Amino acid sequence: MSRSRKPVNPGAQQALDRLKEETAAEIGLKDYKNTYKGALTSADNGRVGGQMVRKMIQAQESKFTGK
Repeated sequence: MSRSRKPVNPGAQQALDRLKEETAAEIGLKDYKNTYKGALTSADNGRVGGQMVRKMIQAQESKFTGK
């Protein structure tokens, strides 16, 4: 069974791309959008993804706690 690479909500993909760029800039990876990701270490790419997850969790927790 194959999975489609087409996003269910194209707006969500754009928002994730913006979040990825913002997060990369915050941790010191400048011009992340135009950087060849194969040239980055797996640690750098993982750091971006990990920080994105933390931000998304915080956003959901604050949404439910009203903070």
